[in-house]
Amino acid sequence: MNTDLVGSIELTASAAIVIAALSVGLGSNAVTRIRTAAWLSGWFVLVAILAATRALHYQHGLGTPGLGIAVALTIAIPCITVSRVKWLREGFHRVPLGLLVGVHTVRLLGVSFIILYAAGRLPAPFAPVAGWGDIFVGATALVIAWLAYRGTVNARAVVWIWNVIGIADLIAAVGLGVISSPGPLRLIFTESSSAIMTTLPWLLIPGFLVPLLITVHIAVFVRLINSGSRG
Repeated sequence: MNTDLVGSIELTASAAIVIAALSVGLGSNAVTRIRTAAWLSGWFVLVAILAATRALHYQHGLGTPGLGIAVALTIAIPCITVSRVKWLREGFHRVPLGLLVGVHTVRLLGVSFIILYAAGRLPAPFAPVAGWGDIFVGATALVIAWLAYRGTVNARAVVWIWNVIGIADLIAAVGLGVISSPGPLRLIFTESSSAIMTTLPWLLIPGFLVPLLITVHIAVFVRLINSGSRG
């Protein structure tokens, strides 16, 4: 089985699901939905180009520092954009909380980390932590989305806990990936490294899905805080 080919198909499908869900949820009309989908699709294509050209690979491009900067920017830019752009900010407040939680079902693809680890292509503790963490968050996302839809006080507490676990998993995965990658920031030395995360299709995870899902996690926190203050 060609793991990279399967990963390309799975990650493209996951990105399409997230793009479609957020575009429909954020858009109040067809124009804003198309505009949101276009911006997100452009971001996806840009990351795919960076991966295909290996612009962030340690042997051919900027390496770990470049990847770290790229991930930090792709987290900061969406958050700043949402806070500054009125229609996006209003969209995140309008979109059903259950939808924001439900899009995390795509994180069931964390099984890819486990497969790559078993094949000796990714190191521990990066791959097991990222993989099993994503699997847990993805497997529970629909249940938590239903609780978010109910909106009771007890349900809101469970959503809070799940959201903390979800964003902590992503932050831990990024951190472990960086210190497992060849370069000046490497602290974990094993036979394999996390260098393949800068290549196609795997850069789509830290370069697109992780920043986007972290932004969604932050939006969930904002919604929970606002609903609590109103309660």
